[in-house]
Amino acid sequence: MKKVGFFKSIQVKFVLVYTLLILLAMQIIGVNFTDRVMENSLDTFNATLKQQANMLAINVGEAIKEAKETTQGDPNDITAKVNDQLSNIEGGLKEVEVIDDTGIIVATTDREHQDIVGKRTTDEKIMHDVLNSTNTNHQYKQRDEKTGERFGAITTPIMVDNQSYGILYVAKSMEGIYKDLRENNGILASATVIALLVTALLGMFLARTFTKPLAQMQKQALAISQGNFTRKVKRYDEDEIGQLAMSFNNMTERLHEANATTEAERRKLRSVLTYMTDGVIATDKNGHVILMNNRSEELLGVYRQNVLGSFIIDLLKVKDEYSIDDLYKLDQTIILDFSNDEQKILLRANFSMIKKESGAVNGLIAVLHDVTEQEQVETERREFVANVSHELRTPLTTMRSYLEALQDGAVNDEALATKFLGVTQTETERMIRLVNDLLQLSKLDAKDYTISPQRTEFMAFFNKIIDRFDMAKKQNIHLVRKLPDARVYVYIDRDKLTQVIDNIISNALKYSPEGGSLTFQVIKQKGFLRISISDQGVGIPKENLGKIFMRFYRVDRARSRKLGGTGLGLAIAKEMIEAQGGQIWAESEWNKGTTIIFTLPLTRGGREL
Repeated sequence: MKKVGFFKSIQVKFVLVYTLLILLAMQIIGVNFTDRVMENSLDTFNATLKQQANMLAINVGEAIKEAKETTQGDPNDITAKVNDQLSNIEGGLKEVEVIDDTGIIVATTDREHQDIVGKRTTDEKIMHDVLNSTNTNHQYKQRDEKTGERFGAITTPIMVDNQSYGILYVAKSMEGIYKDLRENNGILASATVIALLVTALLGMFLARTFTKPLAQMQKQALAISQGNFTRKVKRYDEDEIGQLAMSFNNMTERLHEANATTEAERRKLRSVLTYMTDGVIATDKNGHVILMNNRSEELLGVYRQNVLGSFIIDLLKVKDEYSIDDLYKLDQTIILDFSNDEQKILLRANFSMIKKESGAVNGLIAVLHDVTEQEQVETERREFVANVSHELRTPLTTMRSYLEALQDGAVNDEALATKFLGVTQTETERMIRLVNDLLQLSKLDAKDYTISPQRTEFMAFFNKIIDRFDMAKKQNIHLVRKLPDARVYVYIDRDKLTQVIDNIISNALKYSPEGGSLTFQVIKQKGFLRISISDQGVGIPKENLGKIFMRFYRVDRARSRKLGGTGLGLAIAKEMIEAQGGQIWAESEWNKGTTIIFTLPLTRGGREL
């Protein structure tokens, strides 16, 4: 899980928001407080200045009146009288000027600018007040252009007994007010910083009470995502967060149980898919393969790593016949042919859709079943029925023809009747052999037979059978024996093995040319006895060699039927040899002859005979 950045942490966000709220509140309070203090200070300043100006105007007016009455209006005397009054002023006044009705400066407290006394004032505001003097005060603010000092000024008419003697200009510095305001602002700023620090500490403590359980829940959620369900969130209080922690722990337990159940079901499903005899392929909604089991790999001859993500119609080789939409709608079985030069493979495929709860199609499931053996059995069954029908129809047709001929009058011809009856008898015996062979095969298929093994000295047993054929054979065929002199014992069912060897030797004699030879060979090998019977006939083509043990199979049907064969002898021999623990096969070269080989075990129950 990605680590949360410092400024993205909920604890930092909480503290920042909490601190900013306090800062905003302090700023609003500070602005209001400063404005109110500023307003009150200015009001007090203006009221004090006005009071001072009014009192000074009275004193100055009296001095001017007295000077005019005693000195007949001598300007110097008036200035002296006024200066006496101005020299006694208090209250931190910056400058006081006395201007008569004509705008002439009578006196000033500014020692550096005493030269302006007796001159007309150049201050437009003062001159405007001289020309429009009334009983009202005119206050305004000014700033010294050189020093930048701010001060408040007021012009007050000098009135004595309703007689106007000019105006009084009084200026007083305001820097004290602004200094006090700066000090107040500094105090307020310090208080704000302290409040913010305290707020941050309290906010961190408060945020920790919320974020600590949340951090534990985050760690537990991470542990759960990694499959660890053993962690528990510590419950600190009984409040909502404590209840949330308890609910989170309960949820973890339920999730653990659900995950365990899901995992168990998943293992079951995986086990079923892995070991089921049918192949299973799953696709996404677009038809791309997302899952397949081991059996699917075996049936299709592919590796899942190479075909995951491929299109299912390409994988199943049905692109020319079906589209993916056709497979979604398909409600019947289709047969897939995956045969190659080495083996025949037929698969039956069934398809079903995967749907979401909303009903939307989410994919496709294909189930593959190997029906090669089933189809082969069905084919063999049809061929078997056809072969039996054909084998029975031929002698029956022959018998019917000869019987009809006898019925039509041939019975009166003694020689012809005898010949026809002989043919009928031969065909009847042939049908009897066929039926007997079929009955025997049926018993072998149904395991409705008993093997009665006996300890037998095989060389004597084999020689006796060869001697019987050597005495009874009518062809000029030489029998060659390559048999060991030593005694070899085997456990065999003598009657059934005699039938097998008789069948093999009879076939060899039938297909051997005049003057040829049959070779009998026995080789003792480790654990078994190898017996071979070779003729010098035309042989069997290589492509037919593996089929001669199939029922009713004949390399040369016409010649075999002419020689009285049913095509079941080698099939019966194969069943009997395998029933006694051996194997049988054929080797042949065209125009050089055929060798039938079978083996018999030399041990019984793990013990050598």
